[in-house]
Amino acid sequence: MKKFLKYLSLGLLSTLMTATPGLSAERISFFYPPFGEFSLSVESLEIFAKEGKINNELEFYASRANPQQLAQLRELLQMRFSVTPTLVSQVTYSPIGEQVLQRLGELVLTDSRRNGFYALRGALILAAADPEGLTVVNFLRKFPTETLRLNFTEGLKIVADLSELLKKRDQVVDVVQQEAVTEAANSPFDFAGKPDLRSPGTWRWDKKSLTLNDSKRDRQLPVDLYLPAPPQNIGDRSSSPLIVISHGIASDRYAFVYLAEHLASHGFAVAVLEHPGSNALRVQQYFIGLAGPPEAQEFIDRPLDIKFLLDDLQRLEKVDPVLQGKLNFQQVGVIGHSFGGYTALTLAGAKINFDQLRQDCDPNNTSSFNLSLILQCQATGLPQKDYQLADDRIKVILVVNPIGSSMFGKQEISKIPIPVMLVAGSQDIFAPPVFEQIRPFTWIADPNKHLALIENATHFSAIAEPTPENDILPVPPGLLGPSRGAVYGYLKALSVAFLETHLRQRPEYRSYLQPSYATFISQPPLNLSLLQSQSSERLIPAVNNSIPEPNQQPQTNPVRP
Repeated sequence: MKKFLKYLSLGLLSTLMTATPGLSAERISFFYPPFGEFSLSVESLEIFAKEGKINNELEFYASRANPQQLAQLRELLQMRFSVTPTLVSQVTYSPIGEQVLQRLGELVLTDSRRNGFYALRGALILAAADPEGLTVVNFLRKFPTETLRLNFTEGLKIVADLSELLKKRDQVVDVVQQEAVTEAANSPFDFAGKPDLRSPGTWRWDKKSLTLNDSKRDRQLPVDLYLPAPPQNIGDRSSSPLIVISHGIASDRYAFVYLAEHLASHGFAVAVLEHPGSNALRVQQYFIGLAGPPEAQEFIDRPLDIKFLLDDLQRLEKVDPVLQGKLNFQQVGVIGHSFGGYTALTLAGAKINFDQLRQDCDPNNTSSFNLSLILQCQATGLPQKDYQLADDRIKVILVVNPIGSSMFGKQEISKIPIPVMLVAGSQDIFAPPVFEQIRPFTWIADPNKHLALIENATHFSAIAEPTPENDILPVPPGLLGPSRGAVYGYLKALSVAFLETHLRQRPEYRSYLQPSYATFISQPPLNLSLLQSQSSERLIPAVNNSIPEPNQQPQTNPVRP
């Protein structure tokens, strides 16, 4: 994130740039009060990018940066983004893309000092179509006015606001970690002789693949079932608790294979499905122009997918010899990641809060850096009514990097009546931990709630390594965070402990949900902190201090795409 900030601050000179043959941005200009107007030729940046040379014009700016920042700037200028013009067109003409360009156009202005919305979109598409591909310099060369003007004052304000927000986020993370350390010290426990829940269990399992057809909604649901078989020395042959795993957007049923196999080895039946309106295949089709973007209806269809899955499995369990006696529908849990976290929270009883959405999604609200609102605010396109999406068969949920703070608000999150575990990554910029996991943790009223915070983990740290077939959205290494093996181990251990305690009602596993267990298995730099309900009240002052008040300001000269 520190590198991201350096890019952004320097990047008002580089990342916010793009350009078209005939009409091309030759200079970048910005006004920096009280010192006046400054400018820089695109050619000087191009020479620096290609040859590493700093000419006299660039020297004025380069002398104010350290060698590391200059190296990062050159790396950014040289970076080629592997995107097609079709993909860029699809994204920039989508409602989400237009919102992003509208905001970016307030910083990147045309020669006449107008919002750069249209110029940005045209330059991005043309640069992606160029044989040299989409780079910052090529983007500049396609910008359709001679001068690209940066709203430098507004840009510096954004950087300052973001820096302050990140500082407050770090303060909240520190409070969580200190609270976990205090609780661990007050309740010590020796885990040296206890079973390691990160290790596979003793149950064998078989995998069964199905495609379920919901004809009423015209939805086909690919599902992989992991069916455990008890070891020979276990006399109890009763049915297994059923765990459903819901993936995030642009993902699929392979994203948490490691977790499904691990839970099956501990005696849990696992159903991993794909949501066809927002899975990797749908997003891939969207990128190549064969489908539209995920629709607002997906907020309704996802929980309905899981309700249909449970209904159909209950039907099949009565007639399919492979399933008969294997699934316990009185013990059902849901694990969800990101958009799948929203799905799990909805099924657990939180309803869509349209009043909260309208407040948080007001286009004049400029105070929030919560990127997950880009997705959450798409739900404002739904018909406003009382959607009945909860399912009382579901007894527990475990949500990893979930989104939903504005979808539900405190009013709805507080109504969830079942045990919840929230897992957060301190460096998650897409579902920021303070907004989306730590603050909702304080809202939950049920006493059986748990918060796991993984230091330095990102939004993608819990996802399995992609295969060439399902790597639809390649993630830059900087956003993946440190080696993810430790995170996989944490999720394996915590999910077994949580499900054994609250779903199977086995109190001997409750010790694994104590902060001292997180301390025992923690591995730097991905240090693990674990809190229980008694810590919730002590987090509230730090959380409230870190959330900015909505800043409403009138829009001037709006661009209507």
